[in-house]
Amino acid sequence: MEIFQFDRDERRITWHESVGLIATRIAAGDGPVHLTLLKVEPGGTIGTHPAASPQMFLVITGDGWIAGPDGTRTPITAGQGVCWDQAEDHTSGTENGFTAIAVEGTPLTLFASETPGN
Repeated sequence: MEIFQFDRDERRITWHESVGLIATRIAAGDGPVHLTLLKVEPGGTIGTHPAASPQMFLVITGDGWIAGPDGTRTPITAGQGVCWDQAEDHTSGTENGFTAIAVEGTPLTLFASETPGN
């Protein structure tokens, strides 16, 4: 067992005109998988950019919005996620702040929701 700290606030990111974004690298696999903790401060945005690889974006605290290639903002809150395809333009932002985990590098198949008794 190895206990580790992943809320280290390693690097402030301003790429793609991002505002209030702090990223912490968590782990990478032997293949193309990377996990990153993303904190977006109140009023912040992750600027529009193409996904470098398939990406899963999981909001773990707070709330905000996400947008795909058409720029339409869709609300998102803790416990929700979104998947973007490789090269798909996307952006996100928040009025109140959020923390998310990005899983990048390989297409992932979502599990169906589990219900009690199944």
